[in-house]
Order: sequence, then C-alpha cells, then structure tokens
Amino acid sequence: MNAPVNPKELELQTVEFKLDGQTIVSYEGETILKAAKRHGIDIPHLCFKDGYRPDGNCRACVVEINGERTLAPSCCRSATPGMEVKANSERALKSQKLVLEMLLSDMPDEGFKWVGDTKEEEQKNQHGELSTWAARMDVTVRPELKALRREKVSNDVSHPAMAVNLDACIQCNRCVRACREEQVNDVIGYAMRGAHSEIIFDLNDPMGDSTCVACGECVQACPTGALMPKGLIGSQTVDRKVDSVCPFCGVGCQITYNVKDEKIVSVEGRDGPANHNRLCVKGRFGMDYIHNPQRLTKPLIRKAGVAKDEALLEGNQDWSNIFREATWEEALEVAGGGLKKLKDQYGNKVLAGFGSAKGSNEEAYLFQKLVRTGFGSNNVDHCTRLCHASSVAALLEGVGSGAVSNQVNDVEHSSLILLIGSNPTANHPVAATWFKNAAKRGAKIVLCDPRKTDIAKHAWRTMQFKPDSDVAMLNAMIYTVIEEGLADKEFIANRANNFEALKENIKGYSPEAMAPICGIPAETLREVAREFATTKSAMILWGMGVSQHVHGTDNARCLIALVSITGQIGKPGSGLHPLRGQNNVQGASDAGLIPMMFPNYQRVDNPEAHAWFEKFWDTPLDKKPGYTVVEIMHKITAPDSDPDKIRGMYVEGENPAMSDPDLNHARHALASLDLLVVQDIFMTETALLADVVLPASAWPEKVGTASNTDRMVQMGKKAINPPGDAKPDLWIIQEIAKRMGLNWNYQGPDDGVAAVYDEMRQAMHAAINGITWERLEKESSVTYPCLSAEDPGRPIVFNDKFDTKDGRVKLVPADIIPANERPDSEYPFVLITGRQLEHWHTGSMTRRATVLDAIEPMATVSMHGEDMTQLGVIAGDVITVQSRRGEVAIHVRRDDGTPRGVIFIPFAYFEAAANLITNPALDPFGKIPEFKYCAVKLVKGGQASVFMGYGTNDSSRQLGSAIS
Repeated sequence: MNAPVNPKELELQTVEFKLDGQTIVSYEGETILKAAKRHGIDIPHLCFKDGYRPDGNCRACVVEINGERTLAPSCCRSATPGMEVKANSERALKSQKLVLEMLLSDMPDEGFKWVGDTKEEEQKNQHGELSTWAARMDVTVRPELKALRREKVSNDVSHPAMAVNLDACIQCNRCVRACREEQVNDVIGYAMRGAHSEIIFDLNDPMGDSTCVACGECVQACPTGALMPKGLIGSQTVDRKVDSVCPFCGVGCQITYNVKDEKIVSVEGRDGPANHNRLCVKGRFGMDYIHNPQRLTKPLIRKAGVAKDEALLEGNQDWSNIFREATWEEALEVAGGGLKKLKDQYGNKVLAGFGSAKGSNEEAYLFQKLVRTGFGSNNVDHCTRLCHASSVAALLEGVGSGAVSNQVNDVEHSSLILLIGSNPTANHPVAATWFKNAAKRGAKIVLCDPRKTDIAKHAWRTMQFKPDSDVAMLNAMIYTVIEEGLADKEFIANRANNFEALKENIKGYSPEAMAPICGIPAETLREVAREFATTKSAMILWGMGVSQHVHGTDNARCLIALVSITGQIGKPGSGLHPLRGQNNVQGASDAGLIPMMFPNYQRVDNPEAHAWFEKFWDTPLDKKPGYTVVEIMHKITAPDSDPDKIRGMYVEGENPAMSDPDLNHARHALASLDLLVVQDIFMTETALLADVVLPASAWPEKVGTASNTDRMVQMGKKAINPPGDAKPDLWIIQEIAKRMGLNWNYQGPDDGVAAVYDEMRQAMHAAINGITWERLEKESSVTYPCLSAEDPGRPIVFNDKFDTKDGRVKLVPADIIPANERPDSEYPFVLITGRQLEHWHTGSMTRRATVLDAIEPMATVSMHGEDMTQLGVIAGDVITVQSRRGEVAIHVRRDDGTPRGVIFIPFAYFEAAANLITNPALDPFGKIPEFKYCAVKLVKGGQASVFMGYGTNDSSRQLGSAIS
C-alpha cells in the first residue's frame, strides 16, 4: 500500500541548444533565461525572479530564435534540442534597450534609493534593478520620452513597515506573484485595464488598512523601489551584508543582515532550504529589537536592602532604584561565587539552571554541562518543557526519536496534510506558505483545532472540535481505519508492535459514540479517516494545541498510531512533524538541556550512557533525573527540611516570571531564592527579581549554530558587536564555570565556539558526527542524522526501521483523560493561551521591535461575537478574566473563529499576563503544564493597563487599530 516514488522517475533529462554561438546544456523544460544564467550569460530581465512563476510581461529579456518571425521572451520560452538563440543580435539588443529606456523614462526623478555596495552605485541605482540594467546596457533616456511621463501618483506611507511609491511601478507583476503565489496571502492585485491599470491592495485600500500581514515578500520582489521597507528610504549605502539564520520561530529561515553604521538597517530572505527567500513580519521587520535603548549594557547587582517584590513587576519600570552597576569581576564573583557557596553549604541538589532555546547549540550544550558537572545535579531545563515535552515523550516511546520524521517542505509530496493544534499562519508563517501552496496544487488540508484559524480558508475539511476532546476525536478516526479494514496490514505486521492492544482498546471509540464528545459529526470523522488511510501520502503536523494538555502525551500517541496503522510514515509526503516553537528548541533539547537526558537523548539513569558521559567529561555525575521547570518552582518553596529544596538558580535567556503557569506562584518562588542570577539582553520580569543581572548578547551579535524544526543544523553569523559592556553568552557561561571550580579550556575565536561545537559533536556522534564546523561554514545548513563527511543528511527518516531497540514502532493505546479543571457554574468559560503573528512568547524581544509593536501594540482577548453580545460588550471594551489563581483586565477583540464558551489570550503582554490565570497541572509523562485549558469567568469592566510600548512604537496608533 502507498509505495514510495522511484527516484529514477525524478531524474532530469538534458537538451543542448546554441546561445549566441555557444553550445548550452539545458535541463528539459528549463527556460532559455535560466539556462543562460546558469552558464553566466547575462540577458536583461525585470519581471523574472528566481523561484517565481515566469510571467513574461516586461519584455526586457526578448531574444531572437532562428526560424521564428517574432522575438521571444527568454524567461518563458523553454529550450529545445538544436534551437539557435541570439540574445545579443542587433534586433534583440535594440528591443531590449527600447524596453529599458521606456520604463526608465517613466520613473520619478527621485526614486527610493536601493541597497548598494558603494556611494557611486547608490547614485546609479536609485531605481534598483531597472537602473542597474540600464547602466549595463548603456541606456539613457531621450528628452522627448521624459515629456510623456505619466501623471504622478501619491505615495502611500500608511503601513508601519513599508512605503508604496507607485510612481516607480513598472507593473512587472512580481509583487502580485510574491503575495498570491509565494506567500499565498492574496492581498495585492490589479485594478482597471490598459494604461489605467494599477497595483492595488485588497479593494484599493491604503496598504496600512489592508489585510496585509507584513511578510514583506513584495518588498523583496520589487525591482524598482515602488515597494520599500520604510527603514531603507533615503541613503542606501550599506557597510556589509552578513548571512545568518532567523532568531524567532523554529522554521529556521536563512537571512541576510544589511549593516550600516553598526546597525542592522534591513533584513532579506536567503534561499535557504527551509524558506527559499521567504520571511514573515518578525524575520523581516522585527530585528531592530537589538538596538532598543533598553538593552542591558552593564552588569547589575541588587542594591542592599531592596526587597524582591513580585507584586511590582512591570517590564517598563525604572529599575535604577533596584540595581546598581558593577564591574564584570564583581558581578561574576557574586553570581558564580555565590552559587558555589550555596552548593558547598547545602549540597548538590540546591542549585538549578534554566537554559535558553533562543541561544545557540553551543551555549545550550555548555550550560547543561555546567549544571551537571558544576552544580552536581540534573536540575536543568528550558522552555521545551512548556511547549513540546509531551510530544517528545510520546515520540521517544513510540518511534525512538524526539525529532520530526519529515521536513516541513515535504508537504510538496503530500496528497493530504493533517494540521492539528497548530495555527501556522501566526506561529510558523513561512511553514504555512508550504501548506497553502500544497493546497493550491490539489493537496487536501484537514484542520483540526478548537479555533477556526486563517489556514481554514485553504482547508478541505475543518474539524473544529471541542477543547479537551483530542483523544476522543483521534481515537474515533483510528477506530474507523481498523473497523473498515483500511489498516496497512503489511506495515503493521512488519514494523509495528502492540497493535492488538490498540485494536482492543479502540473498540469503545466509534465515531458515533465520540461525535457528541468531540463535537464533530460521525460521518465527517469517518470521511477524514478514510481519506487519510487511502490517500497516496499523508502527513501530520501539530503544534502546542496537542501538547499543552494533561493528556498531551496521549494526544501524540494517537497521532503516532494513526500514521503507523495506515503506513503513512517513512516515505516522501508521509510522516510526523511536531512544529517546534523557538528557533533553537530542537537544538537545545538535542544538546541535553533537559533534566532526564544527556545530549542526544541518552537517559541520565541509563548505566551505559551515564558511564560514557562520566568518562567523556571526566567527572562524577548524578544518576537521578532532575526536576522540570514547574517542579523546580515547587522545590524552591519546599520546606527547609526537604533535602532537594532549591536555593539558587542561574537563568540564561529565559523569562519564567512571564512564561510559567500560575505566575503568582512562580514569581513568589523566584523572589524566594537565596540567589537568582539572570543573564539576558533586557530587564525582563524575571531579571527584576534577580540578585545579579548579567548583560548578554542577542542572536545577531554572536557566532553559533541552531537546529530548526526540520533537523537542520544551521550556522548563525555575527553581524555587529553587543552594546556597551554586554558580553557573549558563551563567555559568560565559561566565566561562571570558572568560579564554580571547573577547569575548562575552549580555545579559538568567538570564545572557542568551534571547539565547543566539536565537543558537542562528539557527545552527539550518533546524530551529527558528519556535520563538522568547517562543513557548516561552507554549506550553512546540514540535516541530521548525518554520520560522515560524505553523508548529505536524511530529510526523511524511518524509511525501513524506527529508532527503537527492535526497529519497530510501539503503538500505545490512549484513553480519555479530562482536563484538570473543567468549566462549572462559577467559572463557565475555557481559556486557551498561545502566540500571535507579531509577538513572540513573552514579548521581551518583539515588543521592543518598532514595526511589530506598532502593528500589535496592546493585549486583547479574542471571543465570539455572540458571547460578547451576551456579556454586553463590543470590540474595544474592557473585561476582567478571572480564574482560581488570578485575573487580568483586558480589551476585547471579536473573533468568530473562537468558539462560543471559549476565549483566547496571547501571553506576550506583561500588563495583561495570561499566565496569571493558567493552571500548573502537569501531563504525567512530559511534565508539561496545561496552557491550553483552564476554567475562567468573565466580568464586564475593569481597569486595563494602557501600555503603548517600550519607546519604539507610534503612539498615535490607537485602540481601534489594535482590535480591528
């Protein structure tokens, strides 16, 4: 059933033709222009852009073909065997130059100047690619053509990120294709006809009032400066371009920083394997957070006598009355020396560390090594505990690996894509472009989510199930596959264990019985299950809507069972993909930044693994798994008689005072520590509770690797230096280690980052042995597993066996486990928390980015219009959301995609911190909190905090724009 594609069927055939007398080898179906570019032959072009569908409307690339009467656009015409083409004949050159001259004659005298390498080039290239080609072809505009210039069009500067100057538009259609075909947002189009035709946004709205999501693809596509980033208007000389990888979500988009006067002035997408030039609003317009005036630039020590008062946490408060500046030597002695004193006084169990998924693999590896060899325990964790810990628990149990089986862009080969518990257009926007493009070519998207999100517009079926009913819905689909004889018997017999137990357990989960529980009609459940089982290739991708439940591990077990019994894994377009959240949460987990695993998921209580790492690090190691994020908070408040009571913490690049559930308890715990050391780039809510604050480096200020959701290890390059006396994180970790008595000696540039990576590579030899530092410097991105220098990496795994001991998938039955806290008469609503497009996690970075904060400046709660009517509120009103743990006052936003009886709050806003309300109940296997379900009540009115940003946003953007 569902046999994989034969690779030989995908081999490209070649053809030979002649271009200006030179024999050219072209691939079958390749255009003349593409073949010429591959061979280093220049043909002018404007409407053509690599990766976009050729359109052939500018006619700058016309060539002469022997035997044909008319000139042909080389961007659209495919080469054929024996064809003779002339790109520089008198006739072709005359036509090419005429097109360039006519287009240039219509340009405004002062264009939006382009990014160039020198001042001379800047003067020449004020109309971008058009000016470049005109200069190369020696084209000048005749005065009589300038006199026929079209009527001037007003500029549109209504959008916070981009400026529109249609005076410079040549109607090449690149922006339309960028918006419709690359990003699939359908905002940009054409209006009118002939000489009156023009580019418009939606129904001819100003760009700032349109449905534009500010991905900036149109800006990157525009060849003339008709569309420009606002930050690039004016002088466009840049000092250097630095290739790196995006620091926001787990997609791992490759980017290029444009640096001028030691500031990043703009960001461009690169043709990386995960993004192919595409970016989202955060990656393109969110990088100026690193230049925010609130960056920490000096080590800080809490002033004597200043208490830690969690009730006064405000992310924008003046903290000069709390901390004093210190030298690095003094701060490191208080931090590292203080941690060592606590360990010496109370023993190995009293310290804990939270590392960061926002940093590099090298930092994550070194941080967990510090905790294990310096602190003497396994009390180390990071935000993976709050996002996909339950998914990883199920995957390690079922398939033997905590990573994805297929990469995101493998949906190109999928005939069905099941998205569950994920809002990709907000959380993984570039990944969403792959899904939307797959739907355009005919793939069926099935969206399973309590909220009807934007991707539903592209879905074949949307199953808007009741919150907390994941297992009921998925078991009903598994039941259908088995009952209707649709299971892949050969796959089950050869590659699966425990099928009979699954089959027996599923008997009580018929679609008819589950329909009233999950809210999906039985026939729809059966229809989707049949399609999943019988289609050629089906892939499941999921987000934290699956994992952040007390039954998160069971949810993921069901997904593993569904792909396994249908044979939809281990081949192109078929598999399992938990969409990882942070830019390096995959890599940080791989590197061992978790309490129960050494690097590469070797259990700390496994005698063989334990012995290997004791020898490798040459030190005794604790055999007992450490405590997780939420458990550590409980251990801080444990009685003094508890030998495992936590008394000191080192927090690097994490913000648990915003990200943990039940924040009142978490903040109280952090404030109760004898010593809290925080290493960060801003004065976060957690840093405000610290004894010592160490100013660190942002991602563009360091060299290091990160591993994305696709298992790609990618190189990040340093663009600028950290501000003031801020230091690289890798240096700080090593200095703390030195004061803990560790004798590390990592030599080389950038604080020995290459040496740290090489040690990590040895520790993870079973996954990344073939990915050397030198290879990454050359290739930028390599997929693991990769075991030798010749190994290209494996984008698809489990082709013939799983990573379990016997090579077979373990099917684990799941039963319905209700949420820890159900709605009742006192608390009748369900709260779901999550992220939004413009802001990342706790907002410490994105809310300090000018464009992002201008687009989404304030906290809102999304709720259904009928619930709003019943409560007597309209969009923009304030309500108070209360749970058994806390409350927030917040402005209302209407969203009929949120079901009745449910509300949604993003957790990026300190002034309306959603986690004051959330429930700390844990999944028993992954130890992940239940962020996606708790009972709340809504009260009309309240005093919402009005916070207009960290000094970066346009304060004139009022409430209406935030909630419309």
